[in-house]
Amino acid sequence: MLTILFDGIAYGMLLFVLAVGLAVTMGLMNFINLAHGAFAMVGGYITVLLMQRLGVPFLLCLPLAFLGAALLGGLLERTLYRPMYAKPHLDQVLFSIGLTFMAVASMDYFMGSTQQIIQLPDWLRGRTELGSGAWVLGMGHYRLFIIAVCAALTIALQYVLARTRFGSRLRASVDDQRVAAGLGINVNVVFLSTFAVGSGLAGLGGALGAEVLGLDPTFPLKFMIYFLIVVAVGGTSSITGPLLAALLLGIADVAGKYYMPKLGAFIVYSLMIVILIWRPQGLFVRKGGK
Repeated sequence: MLTILFDGIAYGMLLFVLAVGLAVTMGLMNFINLAHGAFAMVGGYITVLLMQRLGVPFLLCLPLAFLGAALLGGLLERTLYRPMYAKPHLDQVLFSIGLTFMAVASMDYFMGSTQQIIQLPDWLRGRTELGSGAWVLGMGHYRLFIIAVCAALTIALQYVLARTRFGSRLRASVDDQRVAAGLGINVNVVFLSTFAVGSGLAGLGGALGAEVLGLDPTFPLKFMIYFLIVVAVGGTSSITGPLLAALLLGIADVAGKYYMPKLGAFIVYSLMIVILIWRPQGLFVRKGGK
């Protein structure tokens, strides 16, 4: 039971890093970006190519995956996404889902449809067990590494959004762009930076999750629903909500597949329905915004 809880927390933390960029773009920037999973896939493939073709160490591949996805996100935000901000949400959905299918087809053409394999360093492959009997806690070293990295990213992201000048400028830009611009805030730069960081976090999550979740060209389509569930259940106006939602869904998914494998993802969807009936706006909602 403790091992299932540990694996669920690791899975939930990974889902949070993958989905937090979508929470930022939907909640803070009011843009529905269903192509978010494509940036995660890009980060995963950057890691695979660097490790398999160039022999780059795994730990060095993680920041490079973040930078690669962030640069791609910034470029697309400047050229393709920015004209869509003023469009209706239906247009945004159709536009971003089209980009997703283009990304899937492109990756399938250039990289092939086979599952990619990442060779982790030896010190991340082991497993440590604590306790005895029914209360044995089996901790995979890589899942422990995922928890540590994701926890550090969560703390840093929460600090940036809540305690820094950039965070206050972002909230002001979201609440009222015209007033923020009148106060001297460059709203376009703020949104560009936010979108790039969100894309970079997705790329980092894809690099971390390639070994746990698997990596192939259909990655954005397979996990799109999980990203949307995390954002819908946690709410789109804070970091705490998606974090709690990701942990709940990660634990529920792992426990459900272990104890009731025939139900598949039924438990996750049931939990989502119950929470949304209880709190339709998500677990946490930031007050004061438009």
